Amino acid sequence: VQLQAFGGGLVQAGGSVRLSCAASGRTFSGSSMGWFRQAPGKEREFVARISWSDGAIDYADSVKGRFTISRNNAKNTMYLQMNSLKPEDTAVYYCAVRLSGYSDYKTPQRYNYWGQGTLVTVSS
Repeated sequence: VQLQAFGGGLVQAGGSVRLSCAASGRTFSGSSMGWFRQAPGKEREFVARISWSDGAIDYADSVKGRFTISRNNAKNTMYLQMNSLKPEDTAVYYCAVRLSGYSDYKTPQRYNYWGQGTLVTVSS
């Protein structure tokens, strides 16, 4: 499985960015995909996740109402639309695939494959 994340960049506070994560290498029936982020000096934290089969979605409290995760099954691609960005959203954003299971979805170690990360910088 290979994941490629792109779409990051520099944006002003209050602006929007859309991240994409293209997956290749196998089908994803029964699995889920997620977005995590890691700011300098901080641990990697959960942002959002989406089930590949039924589209069930969860968000971190810090991004609820501002970020929207979605998927295109035909293209094996996941998206993260980020609106009303804040300086504290600045981080490297990673996409990840979890092959099975749905518990502990906020735990990075539950995910099997990771993309290379894309930097989002929000200026104040």
